[in-house]
Amino acid sequence: MVSIPFDIVGFDLDGTLLDTSGDLAAAVNYAIATDGRPPFPVEAIRPFVGKGAKVMLQRALDASGGYDEAMLERMLPILLDYYEQNLAIHSLPYPGLIAAMDALAAAGVKLAICTNKAERFTIPLLHQIGLSDRFASVVGGDTVGIAKPDPAPIHAMIERAGGGRTIFLGDTINDIAGARNAGIPSIAVSFGFLDGPVEELEADAVIHHYDDLVPLLGRWAA
Repeated sequence: MVSIPFDIVGFDLDGTLLDTSGDLAAAVNYAIATDGRPPFPVEAIRPFVGKGAKVMLQRALDASGGYDEAMLERMLPILLDYYEQNLAIHSLPYPGLIAAMDALAAAGVKLAICTNKAERFTIPLLHQIGLSDRFASVVGGDTVGIAKPDPAPIHAMIERAGGGRTIFLGDTINDIAGARNAGIPSIAVSFGFLDGPVEELEADAVIHHYDDLVPLLGRWAA
């Protein structure tokens, strides 16, 4: 069995644990269709994700002709209500994730989540995907009143998981900067919702598939 020099491995959710782009794109497209705008392909939505639903919608509206605040405030509840009813139609764990989680659990490592997704979506999504019982703590974007890159939600994730040496995986600058601000090392995943080269995130390491995670952690200096 591989020896892992961490007590907790923390994960972002969207674009890190799960590919949720299909369901997020469907919600965005449903909302903007109320203004007669054509749908975005899923690939176009991925770079819009990572800073919450409002920013995702703002980016989609900017890219499809612009918007005013009244339009944004009208469409946001439409997007959120649709998404809440359609959380896990297309969303799936990334390849290799389940095996990596099994190996980490077998090595005595606790798993945790810190996401900027609100709890009203995070908790039901994990339940519907069948991953609810895998995590020692789950902290959403509204759990502690502030989101990543502020370190407070990552600190809360660590504390609620029982504390100890922690490393964090993510796919956006909010994740990597949040880990840095919390004083813990980070791993960027190259398969997530990146809006630029993964190297620009300046994480401590990068993985391209979850098959790489456990061997990487096993080589990490204790």
